[in-house]
Amino acid sequence: MDSMEKQVSGIKPKELYSEARNQLIIRTSILGISANVMLALLKALVGMATHSIAITLDAVNNFTDAGSSVITIAGTKLASKKPDKKHPWGHGRIEYLSAMLLGTLVLSAGISSMIEAVRKILLPQKAEYTSVSLILVAICVLVKIFLGRYVISAGKRANSETLVNSGRDALLDALVSATTLAAALIYLVYGISLEAWLGALICVLIIRTGVEMQLNTISEILGQRVDPDIVRAVQKTVESFDEVHGVYDMIFHDYGPGRVNGSLHVEVDDTMTAREISDLLRRIAVKVYQEHQVQLTAVGIYSMNIKDKKAVRLREEITKIAMAHSHVLQLHGFSLNDNIVQFDIIVDFEADDPEKIRDEIAAEVSAAYPELTVQAFCDADYTFSE
Repeated sequence: MDSMEKQVSGIKPKELYSEARNQLIIRTSILGISANVMLALLKALVGMATHSIAITLDAVNNFTDAGSSVITIAGTKLASKKPDKKHPWGHGRIEYLSAMLLGTLVLSAGISSMIEAVRKILLPQKAEYTSVSLILVAICVLVKIFLGRYVISAGKRANSETLVNSGRDALLDALVSATTLAAALIYLVYGISLEAWLGALICVLIIRTGVEMQLNTISEILGQRVDPDIVRAVQKTVESFDEVHGVYDMIFHDYGPGRVNGSLHVEVDDTMTAREISDLLRRIAVKVYQEHQVQLTAVGIYSMNIKDKKAVRLREEITKIAMAHSHVLQLHGFSLNDNIVQFDIIVDFEADDPEKIRDEIAAEVSAAYPELTVQAFCDADYTFSE
């Protein structure tokens, strides 16, 4: 079936990718910029006054966070651009690129700070803490905890991975600042200086965060499996139509947060007319878009033998043969036309040789029913398993 884009035009569902979403991300990012710049300046002053490398590096980390919020705003603005001739599916994936840039920024800050921390280990400098400086660091910890929790909450509401990453980074900063405060207290009570070593530990945490952010974003850009909840929800919606006996071959493509396109096959009675099928597919496309904001670019059909008792019996028996094989997840698309039997099997990604499994099943069916010509096809496990 051709693209079903025209069939959903004019519909105004509750958009995940909306101006309200963009405004939420931008407002939250501006809050993050303001808070991080103030915290960075405060920590920088405290770090220089106390000669604390750990507090100074913590200030650098806050400046990095402010820069990441700028990247978030820029990425959101660019990603919200309307589709054009060159990018008909929009620019939503720019958010993934901005998340990758954010990870690179965090990673580079961690590496450069590590160099400075190692230098301080080799050439230690005595810190001079005051009560005022410690109180200021404690206030910074509380501000970062509040900021991190708020940004993560806003990121989840806006379905923004970049914003969630920023919030997690803020909570990590709070932990780092709390550790710095604890080291200062240890120095004042016991006279043991952990400054430079703590700075190195902070850098390790920053580097680890940067690497994790990069790996997560790379996985999204490569094209990871769509959220199973979306798959189940769409499948349930399509199965709600009385004419549909089954939903198969569900393939989804992510073009950015809130922008998912997909295709699938539905199994219907082999007695339906072309007009009835056309009307059904239109109704399916409209309902899926209204309820899940997933645009079905194609909906194919499998015809189900409902009057031929031989076909019904063969389907049950051949399904048993196929499902007896390990790694086989599903058999669908069964059709019996004269003496030609056709069906598809889904084999999971753990199988070393899916085609071999398909050939073995076809051979067993041929042996059990020598009068039939068997045509078996192998499908990949795109959305079936979790």
